[in-house]
Amino acid sequence: QVQLVESGGGLVQPGGSLRLSCAASGFTLDYYAIGWFRQAPGKEREGVICLSSSDGSTYYADSVKGRFTISRDNAKNTVYLQMNSLKPEDTAVYYCAADLPLLCTTAQAMGVMGSPADFGSWGQGTQVTVSS
Repeated sequence: QVQLVESGGGLVQPGGSLRLSCAASGFTLDYYAIGWFRQAPGKEREGVICLSSSDGSTYYADSVKGRFTISRDNAKNTVYLQMNSLKPEDTAVYYCAADLPLLCTTAQAMGVMGSPADFGSWGQGTQVTVSS
């Protein structure tokens, strides 16, 4: 059974940091594209980062570039999202998702992440709140 579980969300002050984890079971993350999405209240879900280890494709949305970093630990079958210099506008529920590596290749080439509907496997989400 394919499963993704996010953790690490919480309340942090502006300028602070958080590290989110996305642990996979039932499949090997290294063979798939991993996307991080977020959804703020009243807004559509947006893709912010995409990583495909198979071809090295990486995409960062302009809104998080230079502040957020994606990494993976293959031994733990886990992907991490390190978020630094957090801003109130980063407040959202954060989701990780997995699907074919081509999705990140395309995102990198086009400079925009595809639709959330392109990703077939999702975690339950973790809340990140940036507030003083």
